[in-house]
Amino acid sequence: MAEIEIRDLVKTYHGASYRATDAVSLTVADGEFVVLVGPSGCGKTTLLRMVAGLELPDSGTVAIGGRDVTGLPARRRNVSMVFQSYAIFPHMKVRTNIGFGLAMRGTPKAEIETRVKRAADVLELTDYLDRYPAQLSGGQRQRVAVARAIVVDAEVLLMDEPLSNLDALLRLQFRAELKRIVGRLGATTLYVTHDQAEAMSLGDRVAVMRSGRIAQIGPPVDVYDRPTERFVGGFLGAPPMNFVPATVTRDGHLAIGEQSLAAPATLKGFAGREILLGVRAENINVGAGADSGGRLTATVEVVEPTGAAMLLTVRLAGHEVKVQAPASFRTEPDSVVRLDCPPESLRYYDAESGMALVA
Repeated sequence: MAEIEIRDLVKTYHGASYRATDAVSLTVADGEFVVLVGPSGCGKTTLLRMVAGLELPDSGTVAIGGRDVTGLPARRRNVSMVFQSYAIFPHMKVRTNIGFGLAMRGTPKAEIETRVKRAADVLELTDYLDRYPAQLSGGQRQRVAVARAIVVDAEVLLMDEPLSNLDALLRLQFRAELKRIVGRLGATTLYVTHDQAEAMSLGDRVAVMRSGRIAQIGPPVDVYDRPTERFVGGFLGAPPMNFVPATVTRDGHLAIGEQSLAAPATLKGFAGREILLGVRAENINVGAGADSGGRLTATVEVVEPTGAAMLLTVRLAGHEVKVQAPASFRTEPDSVVRLDCPPESLRYYDAESGMALVA
C-alpha cells in the first residue's frame, strides 16, 4: 500500500509572514493519480516538495503507506520525483541515466540492467539506450526522466510540471503517453501543474489550490461542471466560466439588467439579493436576432473562429460574456443575438464571498 496522507501541513516563509501552505489536508489513495492545479504561488509545488522530503513543514504530518515520514530525509521516503527540467546528465548515455539512481543505491549491475531494460520497454526507449541526451528530442528526454523515476520501484511518483518545457504539440502527445504509462504502472501519483488541460485530462481527481489552500477537490468533470466557488469556475476552463450579476426578484425571477430569467425554487430565500449567475460558454445556445420567447438578448463584440467552434464575445446588460457557437454560425460585431441558457447548466454564487449558493 502506498497511500499518501497529508494532514494540516503548514509552511511559512519570510519570518512566518507568508504562508505557502495553510493547514492543507489531502489523501491520495493507493494507485490513485491526483493532480494539484492552480495559479503560480498558490502552494502546489511547496506541498509536493514537503511530500518528497525536500522541504520540512512548520507543522502537520505526511504519511506514506501508513508510515509517518514527516521528519525523514528524501532518500528514506521511497519516493521518485520528476522535475520541470529534464535533469538528466548530458555526458551519460540513456541507459546510464536511467539506472543512475539504482547505482547510487548499490544495486547489483545485473539487476540494474534488467530494470533499465524493463523501464525502457515501458517508455519505448529501447532503441535509444546507447544514445546521449543531445541526440534525443525533447519528448524523448522527458521520457528518460520518467524512466529514471519509475525504475527504482518507489512507492510514490511525484511530478512537478514535467511537461512545461515541451512545445504545445509535443506536450499534447506526451500527455497521452504519460497517462498510459502511469496507468500501466499503477503507481500512486501526485502531479503538479498550472495547466488546466493537463489537470483535467490526467487526474483521477483534481485539487484546485488557491492561496495555500485546497479550494475544491474531486473528479475532473465534477470540479469543472460544479465549481464550489467563483475562483474555481474562473480558473478552470478555456474560456473560463462566465459570471453575470443578477438580482433575485420576489416574483421568482433573476433580473439581469432589464432582462430576466426564471429563478429556481431553491433561490426563493435569496429574494432581493444580488447574486452571480455562472454559466459555461459551451452551455449557452445562441441564435441570430432577438425574440420574445424569454431568452436573453446580447450584442456581439468580437467573433473568433477557432476551427471546431466559433467563440463569441457578447455584451449582456453591460457585462462581457463568452459564448461558444457552432463553427457554421454566422454573425458580425454589433449584431444582436439571443442566448438560451438551459436551467440545468446554470450555477449560482454569492456576490460577495463567491461561494456556491445552490448545489
